[in-house]
Parts: sequence; structure tokens; C-alpha cells
Amino acid sequence: MLSVKQHLNWFEIGFARSCTCCKLDIGETNQPQKKIWRLWLVLALLISVLPAEIGIGLWSHSLSLQADAGHLISDIGALGLTLLASWLAGRPAASRATFGHGRVEILAALINGVGLVAIAGFIAWETFERFQHPEPVLSLPLLLGAGLGLIVNSLNLTLLHKHSLNDLNLRAAFLHIVADAFSSVGILVAAVVIYWLKWWWIDPIISLLIACFAGLSAIPLIWSSLEIFLEYAPRSINPTHVEAALQRFAAVHRVEMLRIWEIRSGQIALCAHLCIDPLDAQKRDHLQWELQTHLVEAFGIHESTLQLSSQSVTNLVPLHPLLNRSLVSYIHKQSTKITS
Repeated sequence: MLSVKQHLNWFEIGFARSCTCCKLDIGETNQPQKKIWRLWLVLALLISVLPAEIGIGLWSHSLSLQADAGHLISDIGALGLTLLASWLAGRPAASRATFGHGRVEILAALINGVGLVAIAGFIAWETFERFQHPEPVLSLPLLLGAGLGLIVNSLNLTLLHKHSLNDLNLRAAFLHIVADAFSSVGILVAAVVIYWLKWWWIDPIISLLIACFAGLSAIPLIWSSLEIFLEYAPRSINPTHVEAALQRFAAVHRVEMLRIWEIRSGQIALCAHLCIDPLDAQKRDHLQWELQTHLVEAFGIHESTLQLSSQSVTNLVPLHPLLNRSLVSYIHKQSTKITS
């Protein structure tokens, strides 16, 4: 019979684990709504500034400002995709979608990253065309367009920066805005240089720098998305350290088939087979609670499936085929041998 102290210890372990997994914090439950509201606000700001950038870009004959306007159009599409992915990811798990729809956000991040690379390639192509056929650029309209873009992009960066750290989908949208802000700064520099020095070639140079920055910033995003789709272990968790931590428990002899993967950004799952000492049912349950609680506290792994089996079980004699569920296949094999 269990003592009162054992009951209390089990209750504390279960309570700590349940509290870690199920934080009923009002701020956290409102995070999806806050994220979607911020995305809508950023989208509205981008749509409002788009006609001005297109008009000023055509008026000033600036390739860099026209490239920035084109990038702005892609940003609007990317944010629309991000909003759609955020809505789908918020739907509960049902039917065959047992993990939910969280990976839709990862797919959107991957598409946005590939889109950034495509935009960078298009801007670079247009830059080489402009080098072959240079045009004079009006510096004052260029300065006005770049200043307007920088103000809007600064507001958007403020809205998205905090929430992009732990959300791959928002990070993709954030990188689009960072590329836009970098473009605006570069165009401002180009406008000043053209106004004072009349260096028309600085405009395509800035466009090429914008293309390089957009393409290079997309590569880590694409790779992070592919790592989740390929079910790599998160970079924040070393599987060797997890295995060593599990084997430090006295009753655990060996860890086999350790699998760690990320379902979506911040949602980490683990499954493993552990060979342990022969224990009764109550001690086995107690050990499993301790192992799962340690995974939560030490590594932040809230979803773990552990199969515990004692070493004596591995030495059991196999069941006779008549007692095995593969009786039909056994009879079929025997009849095949007789006929052959």
C-alpha cells in the first residue's frame, strides 16, 4: 500500500506537469487574436502607401523605387498568405488532421521565403537592364517616396518585431518588412547622392544591393522551414543531451529509438523506447511521471510518449503461432510449403 508521502509526491509531479502544459494565462490565450490584429494593421499600412510609391517611382524614373514598389506588392501577397495560414493554424485538430493545422504556417513561411528569392532575382535582372540603358532620375520625388516608405516600414517593424521571434510564419512577414526598410534607407542615400553629385548609376547599384539583401535574408527562413518539414530535431535541443538526461535515472538502463521533432514553431514532440528495471505498475507509473516532468522542465518538451519495458521482457520465449494473431498467415505459409 502506498504511503501518504508517496501520494503527495505523485500529486506534486502531476500538478507541476499539468501546470506546465496547460497555462491558462489570459495573455497567452489572446496571442493568436493579437497576432492576426497586428497583421491586418500592417497589411492596411502597406496597401495605403502602395499607390504613392508606384506613382512617385514612375514620375522620378527611379528603378530602385519601382523595385521597392514591386517588393511592396509581394509583401501584401505574403501578408495575405500569412493571415490565411494563421487562421488555418488556429483550427482545432479533427478527423485525419490529428496534429492540427499548425504546419500550414510553416508552409506559408517556406512559400514567402522562396518568393523573396524570386523577387531578388527579378530586381537583379532589371538592374542589369538599367545599366545597359541608363536614365536620368529626379532626386526630390525619389527622396519623398523613400521617406514615406521608411516611415511606414518603421511602424510595421515595431508591430511585428516582438512577435516574430518565436513564430516562423511571422518571421517570414517580418523579413519582408525588413527588406522594405533596408530598401527605403538605400533609396534615401541614392536620392541624396543624385541630388548633389548627379551620379545616375547609384540608382541601379542600390537596386542590386536591395536584391542581394532580400535574397540572403530568405535563405535562413527557407532552411528553418525545411528542417521542420524534414522533422529534424530543433536546434535548441541536442538529442544526445536528452538521451543522457533520461539515462541518468537509476531505473533506466538504455534509451532506444529516440525521436525528437517540431510539429510547428515552438511545439516540440518526443517519443522513445526505454529499457528499465523490472518494476510493478505503480512504480512504473511513478517513473514515467518523473521522466516526462524532467523533459518539460529541462528541455521544454511538453508532448512526450515513452514506452517503458523491462529487460526481462526482451528474453521472453516467442508465442506459439496458434496463440499469435498471425495464425492465418502461418496456415498460409504451411499450405504453401506442402504444395511446393
